[in-house]
Amino acid sequence: MSRVNDVGGQSGFGPIIVDADEPPFHADWEARVYALNVAMLRAGVYNLDQFRDAIERMPPAEYLAASYYERWLHAIETLTAGHDTAGHD
Repeated sequence: MSRVNDVGGQSGFGPIIVDADEPPFHADWEARVYALNVAMLRAGVYNLDQFRDAIERMPPAEYLAASYYERWLHAIETLTAGHDTAGHD
């Protein structure tokens, strides 16, 4: 069963435009989402397969409307919902 992210071989999405000078992050919050994901992965809260699966399970309309890092944030929120990630010692 293909998911909304599986667009290999499909047409109608337009060309992929690559900007050689594109910065890695377009806003500060994107860098924070990236750092948060790295921290969660290193802490073992979830693994990369679970992270990717959480993105791919997004409802199609939500997935297509979201930016790259909005999808990451969605996955982090999904995977940490109900978890105590505050690190109480």
